[in-house]
Amino acid sequence: MFVYLDNSSTTRQYDAVTEKMLQCLREDFGNPSSLHNMGMAAEGAIKAARKSVAQALGRSEEEVFFTSGGTEADNLALFGAAAARKRRGNKIVTTAVEHPAVMESCYKLEQTGFEVVRVGVDEKGRLDINEYYANLDDDTILVSIMHVNNETGTIMPIDEICKAKKENTLFHTDAVQSFGKLPKGAVCADVVSVSAHKIHGPKGCGAIAVRKGTSLEPCLFGGGQERNLRPGTENVAAIAGFGAAADIAMSDLYGRAEKMRLARQYLLDGIKAEIEDVKINSVEEASLSGKGGFCSPSILNASFLGTRGEVVLHSLEIDSIYVSTGSACSSNKKGRSRVLAAMGMSEREIEGALRFSFCEFNTIEEMDFVLCKLKDAVSRFRKLGSFR
Repeated sequence: MFVYLDNSSTTRQYDAVTEKMLQCLREDFGNPSSLHNMGMAAEGAIKAARKSVAQALGRSEEEVFFTSGGTEADNLALFGAAAARKRRGNKIVTTAVEHPAVMESCYKLEQTGFEVVRVGVDEKGRLDINEYYANLDDDTILVSIMHVNNETGTIMPIDEICKAKKENTLFHTDAVQSFGKLPKGAVCADVVSVSAHKIHGPKGCGAIAVRKGTSLEPCLFGGGQERNLRPGTENVAAIAGFGAAADIAMSDLYGRAEKMRLARQYLLDGIKAEIEDVKINSVEEASLSGKGGFCSPSILNASFLGTRGEVVLHSLEIDSIYVSTGSACSSNKKGRSRVLAAMGMSEREIEGALRFSFCEFNTIEEMDFVLCKLKDAVSRFRKLGSFR
């Protein structure tokens, strides 16, 4: 049996997405800026995809700009907002558990003179909302807080964050892990980052939604594509594939999310019942509504004490079970998780952590297989004393 539980890293493309991309590569391969019919066909594919992604985000088509992925979208949001608003203030409020695309951008902005405040979280990764309130002032030009944490699945209280921010403060959310899995909970944000390959679309394609009237400075300069915010010849096939993936994801959003929730809950219950000395790092209750303080149905993080997560991962891999130890988008792959450390976890707990991330195709039968092999792997390495 083959069981893929690393869907927060990337997903298998829908067959319909691949077919749509092949059509663009084989037939509609013209430059969308060209004036002839082939260029117009490529431009039409982009327009259709923009409409699909905009509808999925609950935004207008004019507010959606395509990028090379979630990382570029996050970078554009932070650097673009900082550059456009630097005369109004220099304070940026974020959290200690953001994705590296936001975290590293904030480090760079600090080096150029901006003040960055990283609000803490509790032991389940939930935002310290009082600390957030305390750090909002008239000098705050940007708030960047993710919708769903990519390591623990914790849902941040986006609506409350939006309501609390100052009138002149721009709010950005990285919605990469919630887009296409939870309802339009990020619709209140001024700027939203999303990615295609987390929803069974292609890698190398993402989007940023920018509310009308919100000013961002571009980070790239060129031929004026994407209305000058993100110039460069568009990746038509990937964008078309993104649109197709967004259409499928939204066609039965709750049904797909419920399949993930059932698989997650079954695995969670099995781990708690069959394996000793386990610390559940995610909020145990998953929510399909996207309400803050709960967990996404797509992620479960747990520490198997007395083991090393990486060792257990490779043991499961032998049985064609694929999980992760944390974010796949980190340059610090061999180091400790900054997210789990910010949650106050010990070195021992962090070393034993594994992330299981689900998609609509995971089944209860697969979870039974995973539980059997996981229990064996944990027991075997505990007996060997692999944790030192």
